Amino acid sequence: MRVIIAGCGRVGATLGAQLVAEGHDVRLVDRQPKAQKRLAPGFPGTFHIGNGFSRSALETAGIAHADAFVAVTSGDNSNIVSARTAKEAYRVPIVLARIHDPRSADIYRELGIPTISSVRWAVNRIHQMLLHRHLTPEVSFGNGETLLVRSQLPSYLSGRQITEFDIDGEIRVVEITRAGRSLLPAHGVLAEPGDLVTFSVAATALGRLSGFLDKELGT
Repeated sequence: MRVIIAGCGRVGATLGAQLVAEGHDVRLVDRQPKAQKRLAPGFPGTFHIGNGFSRSALETAGIAHADAFVAVTSGDNSNIVSARTAKEAYRVPIVLARIHDPRSADIYRELGIPTISSVRWAVNRIHQMLLHRHLTPEVSFGNGETLLVRSQLPSYLSGRQITEFDIDGEIRVVEITRAGRSLLPAHGVLAEPGDLVTFSVAATALGRLSGFLDKELGT
């Protein structure tokens, strides 16, 4: 992919380095010339001086043929404007933006721009690690509101229908690994000893899932 990153701070520089290592065409845009020093010597991508919402800077970086645009500057307003410019003026297929104030998320949502809130993500992750450390998320979605969690079923649940574990809007079984083989849950499938189950769970329901799985231990 050709990826344009607005902002060559720690996030932008690290993301750029990872993407070029995977063979992508990366162009970074930052208004501070000294930001280029964050890139490793011999960085195979390109660096352009200018604001992330400056059309001349974006066009010099090749936004007309970009596959993705990522706004990770230090300012929420700059990220909003540059993401909108990439999405609306240049029709870039994938546009992502980082936000520092989670309250700004609604603005992006109305514009159809996916966001990453470092504050909200960190709070959700720390909360999970503090209170539900035995339920380690395999994957998180959005800013951590929805998670995929794997856990071995306690023996007291053996013999019950797998679909009984679903709670509408909170918890759903999406996969079972049994004797090394993966299967999708279906009505009538009963839990067996040793089942490793993947749950899709709302972050707000982690406590409920934890209590459900810990019932046998009385915790």
